[in-house]
Amino acid sequence: MEMNVSKNDEQVVARKAGGLNPAVIIPIILAIGICIYLFVLGSPGNFKDAEKLGSGSVAFSDIDGKDIHPDSFLGIIYKGGVIVPILITFMLTVIVFSIERALVLGRAAGKGNLDNFVIQVRSLLNQNKIDEALEECDRQQGSVGNVVKEGLTTYKALSHDTTLNKEQKMVALNKAIEEATTLEMPMLEKNMMILSTLGTVATLVALLGTVIGMIKAFFALGSGGGTPDAAALSTGISEALINTALGIGTSAIAIILYNFFTSKIDGLTYKIDEISMSIQQSFAEFN
Repeated sequence: MEMNVSKNDEQVVARKAGGLNPAVIIPIILAIGICIYLFVLGSPGNFKDAEKLGSGSVAFSDIDGKDIHPDSFLGIIYKGGVIVPILITFMLTVIVFSIERALVLGRAAGKGNLDNFVIQVRSLLNQNKIDEALEECDRQQGSVGNVVKEGLTTYKALSHDTTLNKEQKMVALNKAIEEATTLEMPMLEKNMMILSTLGTVATLVALLGTVIGMIKAFFALGSGGGTPDAAALSTGISEALINTALGIGTSAIAIILYNFFTSKIDGLTYKIDEISMSIQQSFAEFN
């Protein structure tokens, strides 16, 4: 049992070390988002009369921002205002952590077909071929294989234990499987909260940008007296719509990917539960 505890401690450390660290990655993504806003979207080439703006970024030119007119779609997005780099950061964060989750869940699924692995292990358990089942787990090299291997290792140890009765052995086996499953879940679910949060927050931040744009539009409508500033009015409305579009797009992608990865995790969990039940039934039958 001491060996199992030692292995569990090592697995806990491995689970905590796995995956991207949001505290490090998100500030880097924010810096990238700001750079994209300033130097890609804000490139003078995206605006009319680019030669007057010089090089670098529209943000650092001496020309009044109101006199700058976009000449491309990137320039139009730039005119969305100060909320745009935040929304770009949200989009990049969704992309980065979605790729990370896809890679982690791909490794967790292991090698080969997972359904065939489950069928093979259950068949071996029905024949009480524990060593062969352990070899299948070593070949699978995924989260399901890790949990099953821990359960089968405990299975073998308990089958030779003469100090416990059958009921106590069943309790110990069930506990070992639950602990192994608990160790695997943090790795599977890590950073999922980021996708879930951005699915909601992106819309709210976009709404803030929309409100700011509408405030500018109505200010232009009222400040002109009898002749409203049509240019300022259209700029404010376009700023509002740009923020709305970016926020809705980011939120939609985050929600879709979150639900996709959640379904993947649920599928792995179901396979673990399925084999765990077979292990307990096999132990009850042959011991």
